[in-house]
Amino acid sequence: MSRVVVVGSGPSAVHFALTALERGATVAMIDVGYPAPDPALPDVDFNGLKERLDDPAAYFLGERGEGVVYPGDAASYYGHPPTKDYVFRTPTGFSPELSGMQPVFSFARGGLAGAWTAGSYVWTDDDLERFPFDHTALQPHYDTVARRIGVTGAPDDLEPFLPLDYSSQPPAALDEHSSLLMDRYATRRAGLTGSGFFLGRSRVATLTQPLGTRPACSNLGRCLWGCPTRSLYHPAVTLAQCLEHDGFSYHPGRYVTHVELDERGRVTGVGANEVPGGGATRFEGDTVVLAAGALNSSKIYLESLFRQRGERVTLGGLMDNRQVHVPFLTPAMIGQDVSPASYQFHHLAFGLVRPEAREYVHGQITTLKAASIHPILLGLPVGYRMALAVLQTLRAGLGVANVNFHDERREESHVTLVPDDGPTGHRLVINYVEAPGSARRQDAAVTEVKRALRALGSVVPPGMSRILPMGTSAHYAGTLPMTHREDEHTCTPEGRVRGFDNLYVVDGAGFPFLPAKNLTLSLMANATRIADTL
Repeated sequence: MSRVVVVGSGPSAVHFALTALERGATVAMIDVGYPAPDPALPDVDFNGLKERLDDPAAYFLGERGEGVVYPGDAASYYGHPPTKDYVFRTPTGFSPELSGMQPVFSFARGGLAGAWTAGSYVWTDDDLERFPFDHTALQPHYDTVARRIGVTGAPDDLEPFLPLDYSSQPPAALDEHSSLLMDRYATRRAGLTGSGFFLGRSRVATLTQPLGTRPACSNLGRCLWGCPTRSLYHPAVTLAQCLEHDGFSYHPGRYVTHVELDERGRVTGVGANEVPGGGATRFEGDTVVLAAGALNSSKIYLESLFRQRGERVTLGGLMDNRQVHVPFLTPAMIGQDVSPASYQFHHLAFGLVRPEAREYVHGQITTLKAASIHPILLGLPVGYRMALAVLQTLRAGLGVANVNFHDERREESHVTLVPDDGPTGHRLVINYVEAPGSARRQDAAVTEVKRALRALGSVVPPGMSRILPMGTSAHYAGTLPMTHREDEHTCTPEGRVRGFDNLYVVDGAGFPFLPAKNLTLSLMANATRIADTL
């Protein structure tokens, strides 16, 4: 593994690259790499931004209102603010054909992790049951990644499902609403756990203690708009560490289209187009690593097969986590002051036990502090003026439970290519088909979550839960699965694509199963494991 070409700069890419560099490899990272904007007034808190920015409305809601979340039965209660637009920007001519799924794509520096909420969860042997390795194989790499990025956690009732067998920092102080929910859980614990509901602290990659050049969270309340201090982990942190190595080079502004092969079918590098609208270029390497995200890596693989064989292949097994948002109100918090001086995303996590352990339901509770409340306000059955007055009183008691479900590979959920006039000559086609019985299982789980919230003293308004479209979670996986079987279009347990001696997949495309728990920490740990294996 002397000269390595890594495609992408997201969590998998940067942690593979850093491990490879530490093992003595030379690494070239090829990336479109749209950069994040410089943070506005980086030392100013949430309320200070509203007071000191020249145009705070444009900052928070966009020059054209593009940050507004409008009412709708399928709309998320969370919108991506204008400061995150760079995360979802796509190259000119990139237009996938979609059916049954509304995925998001990222060509940003850092990938989709530029918009994550920092949830970082270890997968257990139950979660890894269909993987060609167990938790023991990943554990040291979970620890390596946790030491690099900083992950908080504390022993609690979730530890059997969300292990803490890695180096961790203490969790952030709870906001008042989250603290009240935890206190009530303690008094009702026996009944809730007896029914299979467990509550505890989220494991998040947001520092409570300094790490390297990154400070501890200073509670500016700006998480949603982009942490200006990088105390909330972003892959750009690890990319900067890679850049400190003499053997590393970063090449942004390149859209990789395919893997190049010699006459013997051995990978020799990658072909790319300069962005925007530039000419074709290539990068040579002894090993090529696809880490562009499951969907983009799949497209590169499919395009490469077409150029090699002249055939359009279909990759089955596409997965994503279904999400349901359950808004609630805790009456004891009505009329209390709202303080945004806290980590803004989920302080609490919960789990629902299922007869099949791998079908564990994972959830996170976000109490609304500095987040925009207009999606809830616009959904109330009263006029705008009345709704605004009501929410100003209720705001301290508002929260949203985000319920996440596992997914399994099915051949009818697939990706393929069709001819197109775009920059690569092909368009990516994505077709997702929901598993039989999934709606019934989701309804049952959401009913249990509502029952648990009521037991914690909260009120769940009828008719306000949102089943989000598939693709919303951005946890895509399964198209080039790791397996012991010698099937075509699969990877070995070490991530090598079968049929190629030196082509590897280290992103979610290689996962043969998708637990309900957020996958980013496992993506980083697996990429580190594969780099160690090589």
